[in-house]
Amino acid sequence: MVPLSVLDLVPIGAGSSAGAALATSTDLVRLAETLGYRRYWVAEHHGMPGIGSSSPAVLVAHLAAVTERIRVGSGGVMLPNHQPLVIAEQFGTLDALHPGRIDLGIGRAPGTDPRTARALRRGTDPLSPDDFPEQLAELLAYFRGDGPVTAIPAQGQDPQVWLLGSSGFSAQVAGLLGLPFAFAHHFSGENTLPALELYRRTFRPSEVLDRPYSMIAASVLVAPADEEAQRLALPSALQFLQLRLGRPGLVPTPQDAAAYPYSPEERRFVDHRLGGQIIGSASTVRTGVEELVERTGVDELMVVTSTHDGADRLRSYRLLADALTPQVDTEGPASPPESARESTTIGA
Repeated sequence: MVPLSVLDLVPIGAGSSAGAALATSTDLVRLAETLGYRRYWVAEHHGMPGIGSSSPAVLVAHLAAVTERIRVGSGGVMLPNHQPLVIAEQFGTLDALHPGRIDLGIGRAPGTDPRTARALRRGTDPLSPDDFPEQLAELLAYFRGDGPVTAIPAQGQDPQVWLLGSSGFSAQVAGLLGLPFAFAHHFSGENTLPALELYRRTFRPSEVLDRPYSMIAASVLVAPADEEAQRLALPSALQFLQLRLGRPGLVPTPQDAAAYPYSPEERRFVDHRLGGQIIGSASTVRTGVEELVERTGVDELMVVTSTHDGADRLRSYRLLADALTPQVDTEGPASPPESARESTTIGA
């Protein structure tokens, strides 16, 4: 087994509110720290009624302030949506406030529609992920103190920079730069093994890492019984289906998800979506997690769990940790270099 971490999209359930979802995230980060999860990341999504995580820097500041040890960061900041200077100033401030605890996960794609992306950047220039290497180089330069302008308090700060991806491009960039790499297995599972292989093959030792350090984000849901876990997982799959159909919405209730009139094509889509997740009782999920870690050879597993009810989500993370007791790492946060060199793991 490997260290466990949390990816939080701040899901908003039908009949609930963004405020309630954010309150659940506050409870969850405290629980994750108590249970020994290594790091807690929040995503960046815009214009999606069922996801309350649109401002990673603001949310990271809050979550870091209510915890003491767990690493907190972005999973990730979508670099094409923002000027590198702004991100450097935001995460430089966070690292100054919470030294040694801030992760800056960087994504290459806008992750939203072109209209929203232009509104975020307030510019008319074409937006393209192809500009990512230049944007990333500028961002990293601000922390070193050799950027186009002086970025205070970014200069001299050292948030832990990760590259995120769902294909091979970011995997190769992370390898060439010697940075830790996190892959979105939870929605791009067919590309997981090729991307990890490319990252490891192209990896060059750096001041950050002396060998590759990889993490994948996987959808996991634990409940007392397999049947209940499947029932609680269906709403998120339906929400994803509706997103693909151009009808983004809140996370449905389990009752509404079960009663939804799926067409044969929609049923196949949902079944395929659920088939790529690890869902079930503690013993079922433990077996699934062990198989996934062994198959991918990752150094860390980040767990994303989406349910209609926040209480079910908190219980899932608690049950997952309990299933691995006493293997949960309770020694506090560790950077990838320390983890890679010392092999600090849960289950060791």
